[in-house]
Amino acid sequence: MSGIVAPRPPGSHVQLLHNSVVYGVALIPLLIIGSFGLAVWLPPLFAAALALYYASTLAYSLSLKRVVLVDVLLLAGLYTLRVLAGAAAVAVVPSFWLLAFSMFLFLSLALAKRHAELKVLVKQGTDKTRGRGYHAADTDALMSLGSAAGYMAVLVLALYINSPEIRALYHRPEIIWLLCPLLLYWVSRVWLHAHRSKLDEDPVVFAFRDRVSCWTMVLAAAIAIAATVS
Repeated sequence: MSGIVAPRPPGSHVQLLHNSVVYGVALIPLLIIGSFGLAVWLPPLFAAALALYYASTLAYSLSLKRVVLVDVLLLAGLYTLRVLAGAAAVAVVPSFWLLAFSMFLFLSLALAKRHAELKVLVKQGTDKTRGRGYHAADTDALMSLGSAAGYMAVLVLALYINSPEIRALYHRPEIIWLLCPLLLYWVSRVWLHAHRSKLDEDPVVFAFRDRVSCWTMVLAAAIAIAATVS
């Protein structure tokens, strides 16, 4: 009868999962070779960043993701390493301000992800995460650490606005101050969503799917452009 989907035979889900794992493992060497092959056409520093990123993600997947706090610090470092790799690809030296801002912001987002995962466990009545070192009782501590890291990113931005370097980049740097309350709002909103168990995915993915976050990014870009125009 049309409109009725025939049920899968027993064991089909297991077979699909097995096939996915097999295909994934087979693609690993091809993707690694392809990545480093493309890196040949870019500056050597990009290949070095790519090698460090691969080694770090491998260490994270095999063991470090089970170590409390080391996992979130490494995740923040990996996101910051992407910034370094992008700068290396276009032969640009990233500033101290960009790296400090990125590290604190990404640390806040990594902690938000762990906090959201623990909130789900609390609802399920589970005390400890599987394959992680966190307990349900750690939610308040993670929220304090993560929100503090997010506000530190705003502090770095404020100090950057008051630094001599900004005069060479913006005609009206005082307009950049508007980014501070905007970022404070967004960081606070992410943590409010995490506390309410509404952050069910990676915070970076959430930022691109959430309508308010997208409008926040648009406003941030408009502020940066307004500060640049003479």
